Amino acid sequence: MLTDQIVVLTGASEGIGRAMALELARQRLALVLAARSRERLEEVARECEAAGSECLVVPTDVTDPQQCRALIDAAIARFGRLDVLINNAGSTMWSRFDALIDLGVIEQVMRVNYLGAVYLTAAALPWLKQSQGRLVAVTSVAGLTGVPERTGYAASKHAMTGFFDSLRIELDGSGVTVTVIAPDFVRSEIHKRALGPDGRPLGASPMQVARIMTAERCARMAVRAIDRRQRLLITSARGRVGRWLKLFAPSLIDRIAAAAIRNKR
Repeated sequence: MLTDQIVVLTGASEGIGRAMALELARQRLALVLAARSRERLEEVARECEAAGSECLVVPTDVTDPQQCRALIDAAIARFGRLDVLINNAGSTMWSRFDALIDLGVIEQVMRVNYLGAVYLTAAALPWLKQSQGRLVAVTSVAGLTGVPERTGYAASKHAMTGFFDSLRIELDGSGVTVTVIAPDFVRSEIHKRALGPDGRPLGASPMQVARIMTAERCARMAVRAIDRRQRLLITSARGRVGRWLKLFAPSLIDRIAAAAIRNKR
């Protein structure tokens, strides 16, 4: 159980982040909730407090290293320590690479998903070493294999996976553990905000929403993995099988990834 732990969670205002906040709150701990929207964070905080957990809201843009440091400073000022950092803030895109009009889409997704996690981890790591805490990265099955029409997103998630797998080795013996959470498609507002070829949000999810995992189910699986200090969680059977198929039948996993995008699930 994570009872009485101090947890910093980014991307906490919606989707997987919101669901994780509510799942964690049931364990009666202290949550430091971060995202860009104060209003939505405060709504989540009220629900978490009703479940029995103490909350601190810190609006944060993870692409800004100074704001990442300020987030950790605020957590330490309020609670005096840090036990768990969950790097969950994310951005996505949906376009063939050869259809991109604005290559800034790639840069934006990389700054949020990869560099944001790097900045925040750098600020938090000294405190996590003190508590022998848990470092968590919410990546994606797209961080384990290629996915068409998601080139920038898959690249950013591959970067996250490589960074945290490397950091795990560096931290051996420190008491800090690294857990990588790799969800498959999950019902979330992030799909509506996916950047299209012109750099603008799509405005509507391209997924068959009713046929993909709920954020709540994903959150339950993720919190259980964090509690156990699990090395890697892949949330779908397709993702788990695909990890091995990539080694032994790479062309088959390419076809599976293409079909997932074609069928929007």
